[in-house]
Amino acid sequence: MPPLTSALLSRSTTGSSTRVSAAAAAAISRPAADAAPSSSPPPSRPIPRPRPSPASPFASGLAGRLFSGHRATARSASSATAVFERRFASAATRNTYDEILTGLGRPGGGEEFGKYYSLPALSDPRIDRLPYSIRILLESAIRNCDDFQVTGKDVEKILDWENSAPKQVEIPFKPARVLLQDFTGVPAVVDLACLRDAVSKLGSDPNKINPLVPVDLVIDHSVQVDVARSQNAVQANMELEFHRNKERFGFLKWGSSAFRNMLVVPPGSGIVHQVNLEYLARVVFNNGGILYPDSVVGTDSHTTMIDGLGVAGWGVGGIEAEAAMLGQPMSMVLPGVVGFKLSGKLRNGVTATDLVLTVTQMLRKHGVVGKFVEFYGQGMSELSLADRATIANMSPEYGATMGFFPVDAKTLDYLKLTGRSDDTVAMVESYLRANKMFVDHNQVEAERVYSSYLELNLEEVEPCLSGPKRPHDRVTLKNMKSDWHSCLDNNVGFKGFAVPKESQGKVAEFSFHGTPAKIKHGDVVIAAITSCTNTSNPNVMLGAALVAKKACELGLEVKPWIKTSLAPGSGVVKKYLDKSGLQKYLDQLGFHIVGYGCTTCIGNSGELDESVSAAISENDIVAAAVLSGNRNFEGRVHPLTRANYLASPPLVVAYALAGTVNIDFEKEPIGISKDGKEVYFRDIWPSTEEIAEVVKTSVLPDMFKSTYEAITKGNPMWNELSVSTRTLYPWDPSSTYIHEPPYFKDMTMTPPGPRPVKDAYCLLNFGDSITTDHISPAGSIHPDSPAAKFLKERGVERKDFNSYGSRRGNDEIMARGTFANIRLVNKFLKGEVGPKTIHVPSGEKLAVFDAAMKYKNEGHDTIILAGAEYGSGSSRDWAAKGPMLQGVKAVIAKSFERIHRSNLAGMGIIPLCFKAGEDADTLGLTGHERYTIHLPTNVSDIKPGQDVTVTTDTGKSFACTLRFDTEVELAYYDHGGILPYVTRKIAEQ
Repeated sequence: MPPLTSALLSRSTTGSSTRVSAAAAAAISRPAADAAPSSSPPPSRPIPRPRPSPASPFASGLAGRLFSGHRATARSASSATAVFERRFASAATRNTYDEILTGLGRPGGGEEFGKYYSLPALSDPRIDRLPYSIRILLESAIRNCDDFQVTGKDVEKILDWENSAPKQVEIPFKPARVLLQDFTGVPAVVDLACLRDAVSKLGSDPNKINPLVPVDLVIDHSVQVDVARSQNAVQANMELEFHRNKERFGFLKWGSSAFRNMLVVPPGSGIVHQVNLEYLARVVFNNGGILYPDSVVGTDSHTTMIDGLGVAGWGVGGIEAEAAMLGQPMSMVLPGVVGFKLSGKLRNGVTATDLVLTVTQMLRKHGVVGKFVEFYGQGMSELSLADRATIANMSPEYGATMGFFPVDAKTLDYLKLTGRSDDTVAMVESYLRANKMFVDHNQVEAERVYSSYLELNLEEVEPCLSGPKRPHDRVTLKNMKSDWHSCLDNNVGFKGFAVPKESQGKVAEFSFHGTPAKIKHGDVVIAAITSCTNTSNPNVMLGAALVAKKACELGLEVKPWIKTSLAPGSGVVKKYLDKSGLQKYLDQLGFHIVGYGCTTCIGNSGELDESVSAAISENDIVAAAVLSGNRNFEGRVHPLTRANYLASPPLVVAYALAGTVNIDFEKEPIGISKDGKEVYFRDIWPSTEEIAEVVKTSVLPDMFKSTYEAITKGNPMWNELSVSTRTLYPWDPSSTYIHEPPYFKDMTMTPPGPRPVKDAYCLLNFGDSITTDHISPAGSIHPDSPAAKFLKERGVERKDFNSYGSRRGNDEIMARGTFANIRLVNKFLKGEVGPKTIHVPSGEKLAVFDAAMKYKNEGHDTIILAGAEYGSGSSRDWAAKGPMLQGVKAVIAKSFERIHRSNLAGMGIIPLCFKAGEDADTLGLTGHERYTIHLPTNVSDIKPGQDVTVTTDTGKSFACTLRFDTEVELAYYDHGGILPYVTRKIAEQ
């Protein structure tokens, strides 16, 4: 070990320290809100934030304690607090690595940008071998190393990543900021409001509860496509959005003023990830004269989009985000890093969407769950920043924690394009070059080490789609028709619908507003240009507009019963579509702008015309949706579109014109021109050069500047909302949108400790690939569901049910909507699909919620049996909160998706994994047994990853691996979940 590193490590582990300069100490010890404003975004378009007050007792008295290890909780509160306060008092004024604090000068001389913790100053040769993504973790650990929250041992683990990562070691990480969207942000703000109430009831000051790092919440998931194919669609849909969500929006507006350091971007501004990419991201922070890399965790799994900009970011559950808001280090397993080498250049006519669907399939096959993916190679220089962001966005679909593109010249060009100041861009480049975090493709790069390797020649990428039910089931465009016929033939599954041969040519005739119409298997009924994945990419958006232009000039039309829509991710898209003169052609085909939000990609596709719905339902038609989104799981896009395909925006337009996915674009015409000639796909597909020319002349920096200068001004409907000014939220017991959750009911200062799981019944018995879309309430509220019954009992008419996403602030509705997906496959039902289960003691078939409540009322615990990849999909906290409220005490699965497993632990649910080669079927488990989990009753006797014996009342016994992966997660379990844990620690101060 190099002398300096060895000395610093020795000093940090023995507790001695040196004192930093006053400015550095202030920046380190106080929350970001108290530091000087960030230099990015630039002063010309600052982010307005409420003026922070001095650090609260919570900020100065609790920091570092929440995640200090659960064994400490056994000590008396008074002695533990005293020890903590003495240690924090010294830690807050020092940083163990002060000796490497280095000034960063400006390229032209003059006043320096600030100071930074210099990785080269460590003189450790291991740094050059580290992936760039790991260097960000290393810098964070060094900058925050106070021998309390973060220790020298933590720094050494990261420095020695090559050897320590395979051992699954735990490290702390402090993200620079937190990002929320409204669907997942509402429950987070509800929990913060509830925390204030709980702290108050325990006799402490509720004002201790405030975000201590910058928190940005973008309202983008609420708008639905109620009105389409109309020039008035944006205004009409926004009016309906405010009518449905007025109470929820008012709650968020209350939060923006009640909590310090929280920015709420009003509805109608854009999609959270595109706003983050174009505006909110700093790339490099400059707080109080201390420079450091931007990093972010968000309550939406597609937070990873920002990795395309070289900002380390990924999705977490709402409960993890809340802890990060409070300035606490996140406990994470030091990840392996898959090195993905790119070479070559995309062929003419191949889009970034084609590339990302190819990458998604490759990485899903390789296996990257819980890992970072880092892209490198000369092929990177051929990809625009928007192309990189498209790939990074899809990280949840290929299962990685993030897909990271280090900063290079393309990143700097994008910062300039999106209106960041020259001074900011100079600071970003100077800092990252100085700290070995910048990639220069003109120089020979030092060889970095990766956990495993993949390689793709971009020239090999073909046009493609993914579907009909999963984002990683890629289908090349040339094979689409044959694959579709295979799907009709195959048994029901991810690639099958089991339509009998004699029924595959069935034609359903109907009348559409007086016009004769017909629909067949594979006919498109929804075509949506939507989602942050693609609407942030000018190449594919303008490519779609060029397809529309060519089609209109040839006289092609889209059938009037196909629901077409365009939902840009920011106002910038409208500006460059207008500038190019191409929006009118999209309008002509029915792709009018319907709103600025996620729309169809999140399931807010709105209703189909009644005549179309009836034709599909009455004739059991396998109808199709084609969307430029990132998710196509069953039941997500629309309940009546059983086949859902992800495609580039230009392909969305092409399939809308064709009207069916049952077409071979190479051999069959897409339509008939106005002069009676057959028009083929190749006749309307733009070249790469055509697209590049339009992008060059239409996408301009002033568009970004003007759009985001006005973004926080809101709109008249938002500005007219009147909200309470009280510190504590005035809960309305009759509200069906915002409800005080029961997490702290009858809570005392004493942790409950481990709870035995004895003779529990199995609530649900699942196979593989149960996603959070199956678990978490999402989409429309079915009129026969327990949630609908609850609403009807409270006088809510069906037309006002709204979506589950809009009601995430009400735990009573969300608990009823958990496992309510109409495509749920539960082994208890022997092939029947739907949100039902069997109440084992009585044999009754009930809605899942009703069965869960029956078990609860009878005094019985429940568990869930599951297969592989349990919980893959979005990082929704309700996928863990819902089962907890239903009384589920444990989930036994073959494997878990990273975020969902963590969220289960955060809600006090025990995650267990079957041993390799075993599952419920191989062990002969039917789910009708009663299960006892033999965990120690003393939390100090439980270790992360230990073996646990499970027995049944039928005499079976098998071992499982306990998937509490860290000491922190054991602490949550000891306290009954993360929220009670946090509340007790705050109340102690």
